[in-house]
Amino acid sequence: MKIGMVLYPTFGGSGVVGTELGKALALKGHEIHFITYSQPVRLGSFRENIFYHEVVVSDYPLFEFQPYETELASKMVDVVRFEKLDILHVHYAIPHASAAFMAKQILKSQGINIPFVTTLHGTDITLVGRDPSFEPVITFCINESDAVTAVSESLKAATYEHFNVKRNIHVISNFVVPETEKSVFSEHMRLKYASDGERIVCHISNFRKVKRVDDVVRVFALLNKAIPSKLILVGDGPERYLCERLCREFNLCDKVIFLGKVRDTTHVLEIADVFLLPSETESFGLAALEAMAVGVPVISSNTGGIPEVNIHGFSGYLSNVGDVEDMAKNMIHLLHSDNLPTFKINAKERSKEFSLEKILPLYEEIYRNLVLNN
Repeated sequence: MKIGMVLYPTFGGSGVVGTELGKALALKGHEIHFITYSQPVRLGSFRENIFYHEVVVSDYPLFEFQPYETELASKMVDVVRFEKLDILHVHYAIPHASAAFMAKQILKSQGINIPFVTTLHGTDITLVGRDPSFEPVITFCINESDAVTAVSESLKAATYEHFNVKRNIHVISNFVVPETEKSVFSEHMRLKYASDGERIVCHISNFRKVKRVDDVVRVFALLNKAIPSKLILVGDGPERYLCERLCREFNLCDKVIFLGKVRDTTHVLEIADVFLLPSETESFGLAALEAMAVGVPVISSNTGGIPEVNIHGFSGYLSNVGDVEDMAKNMIHLLHSDNLPTFKINAKERSKEFSLEKILPLYEEIYRNLVLNN
């Protein structure tokens, strides 16, 4: 099949999943056409069966805000027509689903019928979508999609709760991509960040309020009183300054390492002992799953789709949002030398439930059904 993949090309979960899905489909012989405003960060170098189409937004003085959605729809029309695509798969509702609907109507007027799949990833429903100014458009585009998927049962329920959606939503979980490069983990690398005997805590996010990164620092401050440890923070965003200020307040500047944005986080996770995810809400918790895939147990909040990934008492522990004392207590218990090896094994075992081999055929089945019935 020839599949158009429309996504945000950034470090966010929807962009990562959409890019890795396209790469995996290309390996199976499908022809994948990425359509977005810059090359996806996880796309990598030249690959067989993969093509990239850049959406160039013209800078007209007439517009205070440039019309990306219109340019995107036009690019979709162009790629579908001249590359003879079979299907479009759009990740994130705004503005990709609405642009896909517009493109579909334009193509229909030209005698071309192109089905499109919309995948809901989280904040397009749980945060942005609840804004009344967006609700009518999101509801319409979900209902007009030829197929809709969500990355967790929690997100599916939230969609039905907050939008007047009349159609079926398929739950297809996020997945773990097998590491193709040889592991670079070594005790030498670990000792560059923590001395022998210290534990390493890791957090990866976009440092937005919903991630509660300040809670990461507060939990770590409590942990560090009980267990010598280091905190590695990966990512950047609006809450970074608050975290830096808290580190100074708690006198933790020599214990907290800000790495900034890292393209491949696997090698950071490999040196960690535990992953901390205290988010206000998560539709799935992809960062937690990626940690578990390399044998790193997770301390997290119990919100959204996280309990569908992290099993309390098995792959890590769950706490109420904002309960930093409980998170610290659970982390201290988990990091005890008698407990940590078992949690590491369990975390890796749990991640196998979300293998690419299990998830990829579910998307292929949806594509095939739509193309055959088109």
